Amino acid sequence: MRIPFAYLMLLLLSSIAITPLNFILCKGEYSKVTCNLKEKQALLKFKKGLTDPMNWLSSWSECNQQDCCSWIGVRCNNNTGRITELSLGNSFHSQLEDSSLEDEEYYDHTLGGEISSSLNELEFLTSFNLSFNDFKSIQIPSFLGSLRSLTHLDLNVAGFSGLIPHQLGNLSNLHYLGLGDNWGLEADNLHWTSNLLSLKYLKLSDVYAHNYKHRSWPQVLGVLPSSITELHLSGCRLQSIAVPPQGYATIANFTSLRVLDISHNDLNDELKRVLSNFSTSLEILDLNSNNLQALGLSGNKLNGTIPKSLGLLSNLSFLLMGNNSLLRGPIDEAHFYKLSKLEYLDMSSTNLFLNVNSSWVPPFQLKHFRMYSCKMGPNFPVWLRNQKSLKQLWISNSRISDIVPSWFWNWMLQVRFVDISGNQMSGDISGILLNSSFINLSSNRLKGKLPQLTSHVNVLKVSKNSISGPISSFLCERMNRANKLAVLDVSNNLLSGELGNCWMHWESLKHLNLGTNNLFGKIPNSIGNLSRLVSLRLHNNSFAGYLPSTLQNCSQLGFLDICQNKFNQTIPLWIWDMTNLVILSLKSNYFMGKLHQKICDLSSLIVLDLSNNSLSGSIPSCLNKIETMVDAGSLGLSYSAFVYIYDYEPYKESLILDPKGNKLEYENNLPFVRTIDLSRNRLSGLIPSEITALTGMKFLNLSSNNLFGQIPKDIGEMKSLESLDLSMNYISGEIPQSLSSLSFLSCLNLSYNNLSGRIPKSTQLQSFDAYSYIGNAELCGDPLTKNCTRQKESNSDSFSRQGRDDSGKSEFYIGMGVGFAVSFWGVCSVLFCNRTWRHAYFQFVENMTNYIYVIAVLKVKWINGKLRSSQLIT
Repeated sequence: MRIPFAYLMLLLLSSIAITPLNFILCKGEYSKVTCNLKEKQALLKFKKGLTDPMNWLSSWSECNQQDCCSWIGVRCNNNTGRITELSLGNSFHSQLEDSSLEDEEYYDHTLGGEISSSLNELEFLTSFNLSFNDFKSIQIPSFLGSLRSLTHLDLNVAGFSGLIPHQLGNLSNLHYLGLGDNWGLEADNLHWTSNLLSLKYLKLSDVYAHNYKHRSWPQVLGVLPSSITELHLSGCRLQSIAVPPQGYATIANFTSLRVLDISHNDLNDELKRVLSNFSTSLEILDLNSNNLQALGLSGNKLNGTIPKSLGLLSNLSFLLMGNNSLLRGPIDEAHFYKLSKLEYLDMSSTNLFLNVNSSWVPPFQLKHFRMYSCKMGPNFPVWLRNQKSLKQLWISNSRISDIVPSWFWNWMLQVRFVDISGNQMSGDISGILLNSSFINLSSNRLKGKLPQLTSHVNVLKVSKNSISGPISSFLCERMNRANKLAVLDVSNNLLSGELGNCWMHWESLKHLNLGTNNLFGKIPNSIGNLSRLVSLRLHNNSFAGYLPSTLQNCSQLGFLDICQNKFNQTIPLWIWDMTNLVILSLKSNYFMGKLHQKICDLSSLIVLDLSNNSLSGSIPSCLNKIETMVDAGSLGLSYSAFVYIYDYEPYKESLILDPKGNKLEYENNLPFVRTIDLSRNRLSGLIPSEITALTGMKFLNLSSNNLFGQIPKDIGEMKSLESLDLSMNYISGEIPQSLSSLSFLSCLNLSYNNLSGRIPKSTQLQSFDAYSYIGNAELCGDPLTKNCTRQKESNSDSFSRQGRDDSGKSEFYIGMGVGFAVSFWGVCSVLFCNRTWRHAYFQFVENMTNYIYVIAVLKVKWINGKLRSSQLIT
């Protein structure tokens, strides 16, 4: 039987209509996919918001021929093709135990950025893992509470902060919830967890209980679902606040709980009463740093001496007594008599005195020893030589004034963190080898040449010593080339010579401080290889020439301090394109030229110090575009320019400023400074009125220039001003009344200008002494001795005298004019009427003319003769 053609076409079209779309066109090729197209697009939008420095998600591409269910970290249902798992946890963290890896490498391997709400399209997603990444303190997105199919949500160690969104309580199918170890994550309450009836695992370690009422740990447990089998509340600052007995009844409901971690909290003996209500299902209980094997007394107001009975706690592994300034007295061998299990000892920031015999052999093997800001000296603690397991040594400011024994440097190779700064230790460090990740030898009496480094060294601080020799030898040493150094601070030493051209071997550097040495020469172009640099300190040396344009390659640079050198060019234009600059100090050089308007593009500046140069021209009127100066509390600062975060101790930048006439070192409070110093230059013109928009400014110094005109009348809008110096200019007019409203102003200098009128009366302006106003002849009123009333009377008298003087002068000039006219016409009338006198007068004039002509001709001839004779001689 013949089938009609029309029927065949209908059958073909029907088959096409019901066949799933299995092919997509990409660059002329077809690729088979099984995942849902809408979900694929959701993943691509999610990827677009992420930062991926290692390109882990390179397979996530529109044009990847692979099925998107084959993309890294993606798993789909085998039958439906719908996405069920996103596993994007950073597996690189597991390699950190390898001694060859450093924390810096870990952060280079993390995902970050923003989490797109496009994930709402993944309605069948059951597992979502972003652990061990770094999302730079963003808040956990509340829309995650809409992913109702989730059974596993792992956000541990992912860099989140802020309040935990209560919307997570909508995830009623959730079995696993990990929010732990996110520094800055807070919980105002945990009532939302009561809806998670299927929850088995909950990790809230280091989540701060925001509401004090919810820091009572029995109450915290009371609102959690009883289905939990594993609970981690370490470091949540929970307390054993007394509650009525009936408050413990709900705790007995945890019949399935096998693992409970409440370590590193503030729990005490009340703990025993609460734990007695738990069922026998409990298998693992972690009470570390809650007094059962740890004694934590840090950060209290304990006073008196430490009893020797402390040495009888034979199971003690953690002994923390730091930050108790009232604790005093000696600590000797008896205090450690039976502490054979002691691993962590902290007696820092106390008035205790470690008084042990030089031959003492401790019964313990410490892993961490902190005794900074506590007396150990004057002798070096030789008992340290027996500590074979130590990983952290922190004995800064411990009053040791001894020679560092030679064995110490080899012994130190095993220690990961070493801080012996702020003592008076002496010795020669030439040729020693350093291996610790963090090394702080600053503020001692060490001498010799800079040491050699292994590739493990991440931070090296040797500032404020007597280290000498050429810096180039250290930088170009072959062994030092294979380094991972992020911080190098050798400031305030005796280093000499030029920088050398070996910077291509130091590409890991982020903070470089070579200030206050005897360095000279030009800055080499190879310094542009430091592409990760965020802070460059070359202050107080003898560098000269120009700043190399290759510094533009250091695009992350936020702190540039090259003050007190001999740079003598114009400020290069490219410096105004470095928009990440937060601190720019070029003072005390020989920079010249005008200030370019592009200076206003540096919207993140908090310190602009161009003082003591030869800058000319006017002050740019666009300074109000520097946003951080407008709003003192503005966010978005690149804090990496101020601090390098490390495991045990951050490296902090500091800066010496003298905004109030006294030099002060700013460190912890440096991010809060807002200052502009253009003093001791050749600037001219008016003070731009736009500068009054800088309401966040704290210190403004425009002294010793050629500025004229008036003080802007709205200067009182600069409410945050603490110091204002406009002295030694040509500023005129009256002091604006608005200046008296600056309630934070503690330093004012308007001396040696052309100011006039009365100093506005206010408690603020009269609180300054007369030196703030002297050198202004027409200025009067308190605190000056010049009385404004007497000045007014004096001015009236002078006007009267001037009127009388002017009247007398007028009569004199009128008389003189009349006399001249009478004499002139008298002579003219005689010559006109008497012919003999007229002939004699004109004959006299003609004779004088001829005489002058002859004399002139002879003089010219004599000069020409002299010139010809001199030419012949040559």
